[in-house]
Amino acid sequence: MKLAFYAPMKPPDHPTPSGDRRMGRLLWKALENAGFDLELVSRLRSLETSGDAAIQAGNERKGRVEAERLVTAWRADPAQMPEGWFTYHVYHKSPDWIGPYVCEKLNIPYFIAEASHAPKQANGPWKPGYDAAARAITQAACVFHMTNLDGACLKSLIADDSQLVFLPPFLDTEAFLTEANENVRVEDLVVAAGGQRDKKNLLAVAMMRSGDKFMSYEQIGLMLPLLKTDDWQLLIVGDGDRREDIEKLLSPFVDRIVYLGQQPSSILPAVYRFADVYVWPAHGEAYGMAFLEAQVCGLPVVAGKIRGVPDVVKDGQTGLLTEEGDFGAFAEAVDFLLASLSVRGKMSEAAHQFVRSERGLEKAAKTLKHYIGKVLK
Repeated sequence: MKLAFYAPMKPPDHPTPSGDRRMGRLLWKALENAGFDLELVSRLRSLETSGDAAIQAGNERKGRVEAERLVTAWRADPAQMPEGWFTYHVYHKSPDWIGPYVCEKLNIPYFIAEASHAPKQANGPWKPGYDAAARAITQAACVFHMTNLDGACLKSLIADDSQLVFLPPFLDTEAFLTEANENVRVEDLVVAAGGQRDKKNLLAVAMMRSGDKFMSYEQIGLMLPLLKTDDWQLLIVGDGDRREDIEKLLSPFVDRIVYLGQQPSSILPAVYRFADVYVWPAHGEAYGMAFLEAQVCGLPVVAGKIRGVPDVVKDGQTGLLTEEGDFGAFAEAVDFLLASLSVRGKMSEAAHQFVRSERGLEKAAKTLKHYIGKVLK
C-alpha cells in the first residue's frame, strides 16, 4: 500500500538535525516496517514562529500551489496515486496546507501523527494556522497522538474515539544499540575534556541553541547549587551557537562541568552507560528523545514533569519527575539517586526493559499497520 508522506514543520531529509527531524525519520522507518510504500511528496515548510499574518497567508498560497501540482499529476497518472496521505506534526505554527486539499480532491484517506490543538490560539496571531490545523485534524481518518496531554486536547475536535490513537514516542532500539562503539573509553574522554576520575557523573545531552534548550540549561544552573551531594560532575554532550552563552551561564561550576561536545550516535550508548543519573528539566519540550536513549542504556532519569515527559519516563520506576520550576525538588531527586545505588540499579533494569518492550520501533510499526490498514482495506 502506497502512502504519501509529508512533514510541514521539517522534512525528514532536512540537513539540520533536531528532535522533530528524528521523529519524522523514525515514523518513516516504522511505516516501511509496517509494509507501506512511502513517497515524500513535498518539502514545503509551513513553520511560522512569529505569528505574522502575511507570512501565514503566503504559506497557504504556496501550499495550494503544491496541492494543485500533486492533484494534477496524480489525475494524469492514476497508477502513481497513493492510497492514503500521512502527515507528521500538525499544529498552529506548522499547519498542513497541502494534504487535506489533496485528499478531498482525490477522495483518499488522510492520517496525522503528532497533532496538537491549543484552543488558546483560536483568536491569537496564529489564528490562520490554528484554523487550518483544526480543519486537518477533523478531516483525518485517524490521528496518532504521541502524548496523553495532546490526546486530551484533541478530543474536542474528534467525536469518534476510534479515530484517536495513542502512539507514544519511540526509538529504534536495535539500531541505536547495535551501532554502538563498544571499544570507546568514556572515562578517557571525560579526563581529556578536563573531568575527573572517581566522581559521580550527571549527564545531559542536548543541542546548545536558543529557546527551550537554552531555558533548560538555565534551569540546570539554578538546580546545581541546591545539591547536597558534593562528589559530582556534570557531563554535557552537545554543541551549538549558544555554547559560549551556556558556558558563561554555568561558569560558577566551571570545575564541575565537563563539555564533551557533540558526539556521534555510535559513542552515545557508552556515555549513557558511564553516567550515574541523566538530568534534564525539559523546559517546553514535547517529550524528549534523549530520555528514551538514556533509559534503553539503563540510565535512570531525573526530569521535569512537563507535557509528554511522563509518557517517556515512568515516574518512580525508570526515573523521578518533579514539578516544573521546583528546582529544590529536582535537586533532592538527584541527591536521592546519587546516594542510592540499589535504587539506581532497580531503575536501570526497569528503564531498559520499558524502552525495549514499550517504546521500540517494532511496537510502533504494529500500531501504525493495524490502524492505517483498517482504513485502507
